[in-house]
Amino acid sequence: MPDTAEMTRETTITPAEMEARIVRYGDLQPCKTAFIDAHTPGSNQKENFTIIGGGVSESADQHVHITIPHGFNIGAAGQPPRVRNSLHDHHTAEVFFVLSGKWRFFWGRWGDAGEVTLEQGDIFNIPTGIFRGFENIGTDYGMIMAILGGDDAGGGVMWAPQVIEDAADHGLVLGNNGKLYDTKKGQSLPDGVGPMPVMTDEELAKRPEPTTGDVLPNHVARYWDMVALSDRKPLKVIGETGLLKDRPGFEVDFITRRSASEDKHSHDRPSVLMPVRGHWRVDWEGGSATLAPGDTMSVPENVAHSAVPSMTGEAALYHIVGTDDPAGRTWTGA
Repeated sequence: MPDTAEMTRETTITPAEMEARIVRYGDLQPCKTAFIDAHTPGSNQKENFTIIGGGVSESADQHVHITIPHGFNIGAAGQPPRVRNSLHDHHTAEVFFVLSGKWRFFWGRWGDAGEVTLEQGDIFNIPTGIFRGFENIGTDYGMIMAILGGDDAGGGVMWAPQVIEDAADHGLVLGNNGKLYDTKKGQSLPDGVGPMPVMTDEELAKRPEPTTGDVLPNHVARYWDMVALSDRKPLKVIGETGLLKDRPGFEVDFITRRSASEDKHSHDRPSVLMPVRGHWRVDWEGGSATLAPGDTMSVPENVAHSAVPSMTGEAALYHIVGTDDPAGRTWTGA
């Protein structure tokens, strides 16, 4: 576990109180109308989950599991094979790791500037300033987990112009208030609300189009490389001194069986534990809980805790804690 922001003052919490801060994979509540492409063929079967924080959903139907501010948001996307998330951008950082399945991420104005394929445990720190999308190219339903910078996740999503145009052809209009209106249900823009403006050609021309070779070295980390690098101590994956050097408003550590410790530590802000493989036992003063892949646990500030694998076999876990850094960097060619 990272040793940043350790505190001498510690807080106790009951098992029931901690369980309320655990979102189990089987309890995740999806939204199928979260974004403007919810009716667009090829994207209309995707599911969006907001686990911690409100995320960037454009739908009033979106369920938020944990509303406590963390300095970042945790979400997820679940998609059947060959279903894609349309090209978009955020004002803040967006980091994905693959929980299950095989995924193709692509980016650029038309989605053809570059691409990378990720599998279970791989992580992608996508810089702001470029349109990005993703598609499940596996044979089964797949899930990717997301970390978004900031408590308000940057205030929404910026869509490539063709996404907005295609959505209108299928009945969905995005207002300049960030809310969706479904003309198939008889909805229309309220008085005083106009359609979300599309980016101008001049604005689009300023956006960089980094190639696959530009992006991969500093923004993608492979699961098995991280396993090798974390055989003695937790690996700082994203952070000022991380494998993927960045200061997006949070740090991400990768912990395996060999680097896990029963020594307890705490932070002066909430932290999050997200297993990607194996079962993990989290102990704290007052109780313990077991986490499985797909579970998300929010540990309160100043609660001393530890996490170790609870069963034999392969085990890996991501640990996220907020920082006071700005929420994300714009693509600069690095």
